[in-house]
Amino acid sequence: MVAYRNRVVDAELDRRMSAMGAILIDGPKAVGKTATASQLARTVVRIDTDRAARAVLEVHPAQLFTAPTPILFDEWQERPELWNLVRRAVDDHSDKGLYLLTGSARPRDTAPMHSGAGRIGRLRMRPMSLFETGHSSGEVSLAALLQGDTPAGSPTDLTVPEIIERMVIGGWPALLDQDEPEARAWMEDYLRTVAEIDVPGLGPRRNPGNVMRLLAALGRATGTPTKGTVLEGEVGGARGPIATETLSNYLDALNRLMLVEPLPAWRPHMRSRSRLRASAVQHFVDPSIGIAALGVGARELLADLEGAGLHFESLALRDLRIYSQALNATLSSWRDSQTGAEIDMILELPDGNWAAVEVKMGEVAADAAAASLLHFAGKVDTSRHGDPSALIVITAGRFTYRRPDGVLVVPITALGP
Repeated sequence: MVAYRNRVVDAELDRRMSAMGAILIDGPKAVGKTATASQLARTVVRIDTDRAARAVLEVHPAQLFTAPTPILFDEWQERPELWNLVRRAVDDHSDKGLYLLTGSARPRDTAPMHSGAGRIGRLRMRPMSLFETGHSSGEVSLAALLQGDTPAGSPTDLTVPEIIERMVIGGWPALLDQDEPEARAWMEDYLRTVAEIDVPGLGPRRNPGNVMRLLAALGRATGTPTKGTVLEGEVGGARGPIATETLSNYLDALNRLMLVEPLPAWRPHMRSRSRLRASAVQHFVDPSIGIAALGVGARELLADLEGAGLHFESLALRDLRIYSQALNATLSSWRDSQTGAEIDMILELPDGNWAAVEVKMGEVAADAAAASLLHFAGKVDTSRHGDPSALIVITAGRFTYRRPDGVLVVPITALGP
């Protein structure tokens, strides 16, 4: 049996289990939801494979709730009626941390479900961060940076080519000990399953070839805002653009499978008149998805460092989302449509504090990134938003430091929660 690798969400799950009667852990397939939930569960019911459990659910569902708690209902979305049964079971008991639900797809909106508010907490899981896979020392805490601490810590000894290889392999627990060739074969099968089984299984018949072309189009669009008309044309190819409604259905399916996680636009109050972008920036939940959809590996990315930089941005975004989730922070991006000036990520905390982040693969680009951050911070109306808690440049480099202008430079291989 493979030893469990600790996850950043473990502590968050413990806290939520002590506060709520049930917890939903959702996220894409193969990110480790079942393994994480099983660390706490005393009973595991695998709804997707346990025919007896599904039969009991039809005729006498109360029997499923007599086992020792916490009870884990794995792949619960296969039987959406479980949601309301769990909600009712929570209402019938005063204890906390009784039930866990894990799922890799959201049920159809037509499924009759109570919101579960106040009974069922929600926790998102993503593929593993570099800190979780052991490729970041984690010595530079994101939470501490946002409190004004000066960063101190050493990165791991990964070189840029090795970091690019980690982008190709991704943060999938099944690939922890795999090299690039094995990882690429695994990712190819993963995407084929998505296109041929998972997406068509979510609703009306969908063309697997169109799904693969859409995944590739989104891979090319990683780190950029993309118009629907562009995606329609790329998916349709020589046959002509697909219908807008068809594209919407495909994107909805990828969203329900939690494979895409676009970065919404931040539209702050500015000191000067600016026409700000409202469209989201395209990102997959893990950089390996877009890279695999394009059929490239580390060698091709090293030959196209500009393209590799966009996927490196996705890598940083994945890790920041994992590290910031426990802080209840939100992430967005900013762009002035008139000047083209942009900032990769804006991190906002519940108390109103915010930070701005630029992502640059090369260390030598830190100067330009710092200048962009300072220029942007000077344009934000701080009388409404307050001063930024931190201005951060994340690199694939070696050194961690605070610049004389106050901007923090942090290697991604030193960053942690």
